[in-house]
Amino acid sequence: MTPDTTATHRAASTARLGTHALRWAVGAGAVLACLLVFGLYTAPDFMVMLADQMWACF
Repeated sequence: MTPDTTATHRAASTARLGTHALRWAVGAGAVLACLLVFGLYTAPDFMVMLADQMWACF
């Protein structure tokens, strides 16, 4: 392999690693957001307060 080919392979490998890490981070963030929302449903007082605030806007 020539030095240019090795650099190209390294760049492609780094790009795949960055894409994989980004995809994993986005997925983990989505799961965390879902858990947070589902956790808020276990606090009915909070949900009533939130609904009251939403209705106060109208």
